[in-house]
Amino acid sequence: MRLSDIVLLLNALWFGGAFIQFSIAQANTLKILLPREERTNPIAPTLSASVAFLGGINLPIGLLSLYLLAARPVFFQPVEAQLVLFLFFAACHFSQFAYNLPVLLRGGRVGVAYWPVLKGPMLRIFVIDAALFVANLGAPLLLASRS
Repeated sequence: MRLSDIVLLLNALWFGGAFIQFSIAQANTLKILLPREERTNPIAPTLSASVAFLGGINLPIGLLSLYLLAARPVFFQPVEAQLVLFLFFAACHFSQFAYNLPVLLRGGRVGVAYWPVLKGPMLRIFVIDAALFVANLGAPLLLASRS
């Protein structure tokens, strides 16, 4: 299995997992995002329902990764196409990582605002998105250096 295949598989698993977390396990996501004392807030159900959009955004990215891995379409064979798509995946991971940076720099959860980036599931999300950003950036650089 090539490095690019491993990265595509990790993308498919990660973005597919994000779909499940945000679109199917919304109540669990709410527990991650809100402190216990705020879960009875009248806005909590709206927040819970709105995270489904995050899953909706992640699903097609994961399906694209899976499709590229499983079908190996002709359009994905040229190095230039692989460069573009891996850079796209890198940008997807970076955007999710980057939005957690300000939260991290503020010290994570501040009162009832934000979420704890330095512990629990949000730490895993932060670290995995950073690692997959680097992997998706590294895959096209490796491809480009070989061609």
